[in-house]
Amino acid sequence: MAHKILEARTTNDTSLADAYAIAHPPTDKRTTVNFDPTLQYVSTTGQHAFIPPGPGDFRGPCPGLNAMANHGYIPRNGIATIDQFVDGTYTVFGMGRDLALILATYGTVFDGDMSSLSFSIGEGDNSILGSLFPQNGLTGSHNNYEADVSPMKGDLFQYKNNYDVQMSQFRQLYDLQSNVSDPSQVNYDIPLLTSFRVSRFQQSIANNPYFVNGVFSGIAVQPAAYQFIYRFMANKSEEYPEGRLDREVLKSFYAISGSEDQFVYTSGYERIPNNWYKRAIGDEYGMVPFAIELGLIALAHPEFLSIGGNTGQVDTFTGVNLADLTGGVYDASTLLEGNNLGCFVLQAAVMNLPTSVAGLLEGVLNDLAGIVNPLLQGWDCPELENIDESLLEKFPGYSRSSGDVGV
Repeated sequence: MAHKILEARTTNDTSLADAYAIAHPPTDKRTTVNFDPTLQYVSTTGQHAFIPPGPGDFRGPCPGLNAMANHGYIPRNGIATIDQFVDGTYTVFGMGRDLALILATYGTVFDGDMSSLSFSIGEGDNSILGSLFPQNGLTGSHNNYEADVSPMKGDLFQYKNNYDVQMSQFRQLYDLQSNVSDPSQVNYDIPLLTSFRVSRFQQSIANNPYFVNGVFSGIAVQPAAYQFIYRFMANKSEEYPEGRLDREVLKSFYAISGSEDQFVYTSGYERIPNNWYKRAIGDEYGMVPFAIELGLIALAHPEFLSIGGNTGQVDTFTGVNLADLTGGVYDASTLLEGNNLGCFVLQAAVMNLPTSVAGLLEGVLNDLAGIVNPLLQGWDCPELENIDESLLEKFPGYSRSSGDVGV
């Protein structure tokens, strides 16, 4: 589908979203996304039966990765290679391999073991490369791969914990469908999740003195946590080929059991529901649809693009000038023009990769370049040479490390 979108762009198109609309004419969804139960069924039996984590197994902030480990779609110990993450997320959720490779490479470089091209979905220990390249795992990846304003997990420096579900947050989202009496009509879709994100964003400003909305963590990782809930957790069917996310499926992916008046959360017990179907073959959610949706949401809620943070007290959010961050390449008035937001996200992701690891990751970086460069060219991205993240050092939550939670 990505090539159709790029072919649909003309010199008169203002953005990739326009091309997306041309490539997706407004017809019945069932004529554009086909449902094939044989190809889309995700097994939860046999070798993929649910087994909860045991001693020495790692689980962390990402419910989807936790569920994959609990069902053996990545190693059950919670440590997987880049290839295993790419294959697993495609097999279980229908994540586009381009998006999966970007995320897996980023996780490995910043929080994993580059000697084995792997990272832990939970806690991690220092790799054989020493303190220069600490293997923090996703739990120790605050402001890199894990961010404030999580849908269900707490802000690290507010709760001293970024991997367990905060029941008040789960209840808040769950109750957004309390007025739907017919269970078959419940759907935690993108508009609903976006309204929830608006509320969570304000909660972090109001309650977390160390809240930071970082460059990559705030502009890409944080929204992905919301968009992925519906795009990957929703159960696909003939009636709902793009998916419907009901209460029981939501509970299952967040390790919640029990009735509405007696919810029970069991940390690390995320599971893929029985009789559950992933995205259609050919309808993978990759970098292009993610970037389009990211931009459309930001157009409606530009506050999400405010890079900055609280200054050590609640309700002290202060923004950083985007033009200063990017050397004038982008500013607040141009970031949402054309394809600029998608460009900025890709550039921020690859620009953060340290040059000192190029030799260790030569093959992976070549694969990554094969994905990123055509997108940057096809989106006609402006050249960005540097992002001056030193401007964020004035925010206490940016300078703190994950090991400072007790301070």
